[in-house]
Amino acid sequence: MTGQRDKVSYAAAGVDIGAAGRALELIKKHAHSTLRPEVLGDLGFFGGLFELKGYEEPVLVSSADGVGTKLKIAATLDKHDTIGIDLVSHCVNDILTCGAKPLFFLDYIGVGRLFPEQVSDIVKGLAEACREVDCALIGGETAEMPGLYAEGDYDLVGFIVGVVEKGRIIDGRSIRAGDAIIGLPSSGLHTNGYSLVRKIFNIERSALSVFYPDLGCTLGEELLKPHRSYYHQLRSLLPRIKGLAHITGGGLLDNIPRLFPWGLAAHLRKGSWDIPPIFEVIQKQGDIDEQEMYRVFNMGIGMALFCSPGDVDELLAALPEARIIGGVVEGEEPIVIA
Repeated sequence: MTGQRDKVSYAAAGVDIGAAGRALELIKKHAHSTLRPEVLGDLGFFGGLFELKGYEEPVLVSSADGVGTKLKIAATLDKHDTIGIDLVSHCVNDILTCGAKPLFFLDYIGVGRLFPEQVSDIVKGLAEACREVDCALIGGETAEMPGLYAEGDYDLVGFIVGVVEKGRIIDGRSIRAGDAIIGLPSSGLHTNGYSLVRKIFNIERSALSVFYPDLGCTLGEELLKPHRSYYHQLRSLLPRIKGLAHITGGGLLDNIPRLFPWGLAAHLRKGSWDIPPIFEVIQKQGDIDEQEMYRVFNMGIGMALFCSPGDVDELLAALPEARIIGGVVEGEEPIVIA
């Protein structure tokens, strides 16, 4: 008799269809809690359906993003219930800079091996953040790909669609010299700079468990603080705002100048806002140049607002945490922090 080969199955190749089914059932209960009346159909269909209503000249605003290597912190600590909050808040803030209201959200989770409870924790965070801003978690994809991701590793990406009336789009075109720059505080690193942090601290579970008196918590607890969403704080104030800069990758130095018409620059005043202790800890531990800190991290400012001088008092009264951090000037150098 010729040699007989063992039968090969998908499970033997590392893909567990049964686990995918269990994960979907766990995910559904979280996603259902976010659905709005405009959502047609149910999870599990081949596409998500959303009926747009109530707008005269609707402009759809979309964005896609991830949370970077903050995922490695979550994986090391085996804590996955806040990483979804990070993702949704990041995406909501991105479209908020255009004046958009979030409508629906989709996620992509790629894993080396599918653990249904882990995926459920991730989606629990996604759903919590979606409910906070009345955004429907309308669908997504969970892909088990052994060989591409190591067991225990995963990637998380989000896709958001929002809407704004055409006449209410915020694009920074009306910004002028003399306008004020107001900063809203971050909750820490948000979702940027983690690759540098991991290099500095050579992060393992033991390093993440170290308590830092200046932080009032362990390093791991500090690094997993969720990314703040500014939607509820700002939605009623958008008519008073000329421009919004979400301070993410590239820090203050790269994000604030993205809004300016040609020939304008930002002058930010050091000491005009509180820099959270985590940034001092990072800078000291890594012996990092100050310019590099401002290019990598948000340095305590999660969102920057641009407004006319006449609107400053009203905005500050409505935003108790906000601070005037600088102003718009004429100049060729995009940004100066001094």
